[in-house]
Amino acid sequence: MTHPTLGAVTSAVPPMSMGAAAGGFATRKVFWEDPYLSRLATRIKSVQGREVTLCETIFYAFSGGQESDAGLIGPCPVLGAEKRGADIVYTLAEGHALAVGDEVVVSIDWPRRYRLMRLHFAAELVLELVYRLRPGVEKIGAHISEGRARIDFAWPGSIAQHLPDVLVELQRIVAANETITTGYSDVGAQRRFWRIPNFAAVPCGGTHPRATGEIGALTLKRRNIGKDKERIEISLIDAGVPQGQPRPAGAPLGFETKGAPGKSGRVEIQHRPD
Repeated sequence: MTHPTLGAVTSAVPPMSMGAAAGGFATRKVFWEDPYLSRLATRIKSVQGREVTLCETIFYAFSGGQESDAGLIGPCPVLGAEKRGADIVYTLAEGHALAVGDEVVVSIDWPRRYRLMRLHFAAELVLELVYRLRPGVEKIGAHISEGRARIDFAWPGSIAQHLPDVLVELQRIVAANETITTGYSDVGAQRRFWRIPNFAAVPCGGTHPRATGEIGALTLKRRNIGKDKERIEISLIDAGVPQGQPRPAGAPLGFETKGAPGKSGRVEIQHRPD
C-alpha cells in the first residue's frame, strides 16, 4: 500500500534485528501488535544494575507525549521506562534479583492504559482537525496523561472561536465508530502510523483503540499559556461510556465495544495561563 505522506506501509510484525541492542536483538513491542494485552509472559534480555530489558514487552515507554504505562515485571514495580534507540529500558528498585534469562510475567495497569489510549487518539483527532482549520499552524507541545491530554500551538490571538467546530466534527467521528488501522511505514526503522479511511493517515508510534467509538464523550478547554501560545485541553466524560476489557495472553484477538458511544460534550474557555 502507499500513501502520499507515508509512502509504502505494511502491518507486518518486524523481525528481531540482530545487534540492535544489548542482548543481540531489539525488544519486540507487543503493545503495537495488540494494545489490549494486560499480561505477557517473556524473559529478561539484559540486566545492568537497576535497569533491565525484555525479549518482548507490552509495557509502553514515554514517547510522543504519551506517558509510560504503570505496572510490574515479575514481582517488581517498574519505576521508569525509557526508549533507547530500538529498545526499551525499564528501571526497577535496588536489589530486584532478576537475571538474564529469567522467565517473568509483565503486567500493566489496564484502566490507566485504556484511558491513555482513548485520550491519545482523541488528541490525534483534535490535532488533525486544527490542522485543517489552519493549514501550516505550528504545534509546539503535547502531553497525554491518564487525566487529560493537551496540545499547544503557536497561535496569535485566541483559538476559542474554533473549538465548537472542532468538537462537533470530533463528536461526528466518534459517533461513526470508524475503524482505526495501524501498521508500519518503515519496518526497519520501526516507524508506525494510524489510518481512518477517508479521513487521514498519520505517522504515530503510540497505542490506539481499534475504533473511534471507544473514545466516548469529551470536553475541550482552551487556555492561553503565553503570548501567541494557545492550548487545547482534552478530557474524557466517562459516565455511561463502556470500558474496554484487557485480554490475557493467549486469548483470541478481537475487541467489541458494547453500547453506543457517548454523544455529549462541551467546550470550556479559560483565559488564564497555566
